[in-house]
Amino acid sequence: MSDENQTEPTGRAKGGAARALSLTPERRKEISELATLGKRKLAMLPKSGYPGVLKIGNMALPCCVLEDGRRIISEHGMSAAFGTSGGKTYRLRDSGNDDGIGPMPLFVASKALKPFVSAVFEEGDLEAVEYVEGGKIVRGYDSLILPKVCEVWLAAKDAGALQDSQLAKAKKAEILIRGLARVGIVALIDEATGYQKDRARDELAKILEAFVAKELQAWVKTFPANFYEQLFRLRGLPFDPAVVKKPAYFGHLTNNVIYRRLAPGVLSELKAKKKDAGGAASKLHQYLTKDIGHPKLRDLVTSVTTVMMLSEKWEDFMLKLERVHPAFNETLPLPLELKHDSGEGL
Repeated sequence: MSDENQTEPTGRAKGGAARALSLTPERRKEISELATLGKRKLAMLPKSGYPGVLKIGNMALPCCVLEDGRRIISEHGMSAAFGTSGGKTYRLRDSGNDDGIGPMPLFVASKALKPFVSAVFEEGDLEAVEYVEGGKIVRGYDSLILPKVCEVWLAAKDAGALQDSQLAKAKKAEILIRGLARVGIVALIDEATGYQKDRARDELAKILEAFVAKELQAWVKTFPANFYEQLFRLRGLPFDPAVVKKPAYFGHLTNNVIYRRLAPGVLSELKAKKKDAGGAASKLHQYLTKDIGHPKLRDLVTSVTTVMMLSEKWEDFMLKLERVHPAFNETLPLPLELKHDSGEGL
């Protein structure tokens, strides 16, 4: 073939050709051997015969059944389920611990959980399983560790080892393990009776999802992000929804615009209950009754948020609030800051 019929490589091909020419024969051999090893590893790993997604409430756990019958939940799905993900995953997973359990995945890597991990998990439980799905190597865990993960979080909660910011994960673990128990007995009866052959493919998943959704309903945020967004705006402060911590002064503001207007004497009673309990709960609404107190509080928060949205300045908001939701007589003296509140900043 003459040189006239040959075409010069362009784009990535040109860059690849240039890189190949720059490599030493030894380096080219090494790259070729690594590629061969990669193909061999791909061929040796178990394959995902039945991929799917387990949907539980607002969680979506990619899962599969391998050709050898093992039920697997993806590593990413497990981490996301307990609100932990990011670049730390691989570093934590590939570093061992002192208890001989093996590498610590991110969803149980908290220092607060360490004593309980060694008590619940056995050697090999936390070893990641590599398998092939869609032509790619994926890492996951045997599905049987999911209830054990829940047990770890619950044990840490019962021992008072968790921080306030971790309690929501423990509650999710409690709901999840109870939901799995319910579905488990349904599945066993279906198998014993033969009904499993006739039931819809996703029937068990729907039973679990409905249970979790109902249980989580009582734990919907009492004070939504919009409430704080409007509070920040009227105080002339920048609002960052990613920042959980609020200025300490916002506790006084919330007492004034919410709890003083909920019902006569409620604020005094809630503070007294909190004091009697040693201040264990950091939020007053935890002492309200579930059947009356919480629903009324949520309605009031929604209404007060609407009044804030219709106000330009703090003074304007307080005038409207007094008309719509006047404060009940309160025997507790208001903090000095509130008596001389300019409505700006902290």
